[in-house]
Amino acid sequence: MTESAVTTTLEAPAHPGGWQGFAADWSSDQRAFKSATWGKAMIWIFLLSDTFIFSCFLLSYMTVRMSTTVPWPDPSEVFILTIGGTKYPLLLIAIMTMILISSSGTMAMAVNFGYRRDRFKTAALMVVTAAFGATFVGTQAFEWTTLILEGVRPWGNPWGAAQFGACFFLITGFHGTHVSIGVIFLLIIARKVWRGQSRSAPSCW
Repeated sequence: MTESAVTTTLEAPAHPGGWQGFAADWSSDQRAFKSATWGKAMIWIFLLSDTFIFSCFLLSYMTVRMSTTVPWPDPSEVFILTIGGTKYPLLLIAIMTMILISSSGTMAMAVNFGYRRDRFKTAALMVVTAAFGATFVGTQAFEWTTLILEGVRPWGNPWGAAQFGACFFLITGFHGTHVSIGVIFLLIIARKVWRGQSRSAPSCW
């Protein structure tokens, strides 16, 4: 008696198309970049895209400034912080720069404590970094308000080349939005780290 072999044909699940298919292909291989982990590769791609965007802004600013025939406004006259009736040129710019540098330091410390598996110090330093970022955005809002009250517009200003206003609001506005989104994400991740809810959190957390 000959037994007939029964073959069962299993249909492969339908592969999604479009962007969902593209994402599925890439996410299926967590080692797509060989020696680099998936998360590290993505953060480097993000940093490169960030670099390209700000490079385009700065190159555009340089092109506009070199091509204008009207004198460019003097930063010492435009960015003045008045305290007690005394004017301090570029003081607000220096304060904002120090805030950003300090936030880089606290974020580096947070990463260091993250490697040490100290989630409380990691989360606390991330919150401090977010506070620095929020302070920076606040000082930027103060700067915008002051300049708008003094007559700076995207199409003109009282001190010189009309293109100054457009360049200033575009570049600083994009940067402020960039920092604001970073503050939100930092607070979300800090909350997860504090509660030990990070997806990659070890059991000792």
